[in-house]
Amino acid sequence: MKSKVQFRLRIYRDDNIAIGPGKVALLEAVAETGSISAAARHLGMSYRRAWVLIDETNRALALPAVNTAAGGAHGGGTALTEVGIELVTRYRAIENTARLAAAADITALNRLLAP
Repeated sequence: MKSKVQFRLRIYRDDNIAIGPGKVALLEAVAETGSISAAARHLGMSYRRAWVLIDETNRALALPAVNTAAGGAHGGGTALTEVGIELVTRYRAIENTARLAAAADITALNRLLAP
């Protein structure tokens, strides 16, 4: 069996998660697909759940992470703002920094696992 290490950083604003792994994954999926509905399908969640998570994220930030354009004859679309791009970039950088800083301890813990 192969082990997997996963960091789960969450930043709370009051009692709500303002930034966390699920919201970052959703923002990445929006950036990749250009739409909330496609991002939701990609992550196996409902459009409503994805919309609520994006709305919660936008409300928690000083400036929105996501801009949406209504559909119509020319179609709609969703894109990350500069703030959204920075949020994802910094979140992933923190994960990487934590992984590197903890590498020796992670290796030691992995040695304790059954083969």
